[in-house]
Amino acid sequence: MTPVVVGGALANKAGSGGEAWVRMSWVRGLQRLGLDVWFVEEVARAAGAGYFRTVVGQFGLEDRATLLHGDDALAGPSLEDLLAIAPSAVLVNISGHLTHPRLFPRFRSRVLVDIDPGFTQAWYAAGNAGARVEGHDLHFTIAERIGEPDCAIPTAGIHWRTVRQPVVLDDWPVTPVGDPGRFTTVGTWRGPFGPLELDGRTYGLKVHQFRRFIELPRHSSHRFELALDIHPGDAADRAALVEHGWRLVDPKPAAADPLDFRSYVQGSGAEFSVAQGVYVDTRSGWFSDRTVRYLASGRPALVQETGFSETLRAGMGLVGFSTLAGAVAGAADIVDRYDAHAGAARELARRCFGSDMVLGRFCDEAGIVG
Repeated sequence: MTPVVVGGALANKAGSGGEAWVRMSWVRGLQRLGLDVWFVEEVARAAGAGYFRTVVGQFGLEDRATLLHGDDALAGPSLEDLLAIAPSAVLVNISGHLTHPRLFPRFRSRVLVDIDPGFTQAWYAAGNAGARVEGHDLHFTIAERIGEPDCAIPTAGIHWRTVRQPVVLDDWPVTPVGDPGRFTTVGTWRGPFGPLELDGRTYGLKVHQFRRFIELPRHSSHRFELALDIHPGDAADRAALVEHGWRLVDPKPAAADPLDFRSYVQGSGAEFSVAQGVYVDTRSGWFSDRTVRYLASGRPALVQETGFSETLRAGMGLVGFSTLAGAVAGAADIVDRYDAHAGAARELARRCFGSDMVLGRFCDEAGIVG
């Protein structure tokens, strides 16, 4: 059996239950395929170690998850333990997170999984080491339309394979719905990165897309709620959202812990969200891991179009929009035909994002043998 080491961020993203599910869904999905799966994270300081221990404990990974601070393990198996298994193991490196100079070169093979498409490729093309692309044997991205003539993301000479965001369906059972007209999402107002310069064009952030649709609640009879991390410096934006009818809730109790995040998603009627400007304007085909969780829970999703409708069968369960009028109409249709949309959402998650299918294909391409 090929050992698999998933490299990724938990402590570095402490307080984000949704981000934890991204990494743990890879771990859980690969485990379901019968693989010997480990998880490794590097940190520059000890902050977040408690969150790391809590999350890996929730997923039963205490003996298979290491938090490295230099050569010291703040949690889990030691660096020496990892060095012993690395020559026979495949590194599945989410966002190129694992770079440890003693460990990284020891793996039998190294596979990059890019979950920030556009940013990663632009940084790499510009020679920015922060892209963390180099040193990998294979490169995967969630930008399903990369390489298409109308997709503006540069390949920068890399053969990018595509992979979808996996979800372990058993982790996201369908639960009874309270208010079908309660559209929610979880996110940060500006995101972790600044605007992106690419081929002389500037691509904006999620905040810029939200501003385009800020009047939505005024044109709809339904409820729109954001579990939003917004900086105090953006007080004017916060006031504008409230003025236009958005309900803002504290993201910490709603979504800091993976289990709380799941409860918040499953307590919603549906999702409404926009996307980063670079995902939208490059027609990347990017699709949100968060939206996958809504769909798996039988919660329809009304999300901004990135070109995903060309690769997914959107329309029932998943409704894309590009204009304010399209968002208003989409919300009305979801509520009017809620049961049909809810059933289609779960089926779309099973058919397109179920971990057995997604990661089975991934392992075939990456040479990972169970």
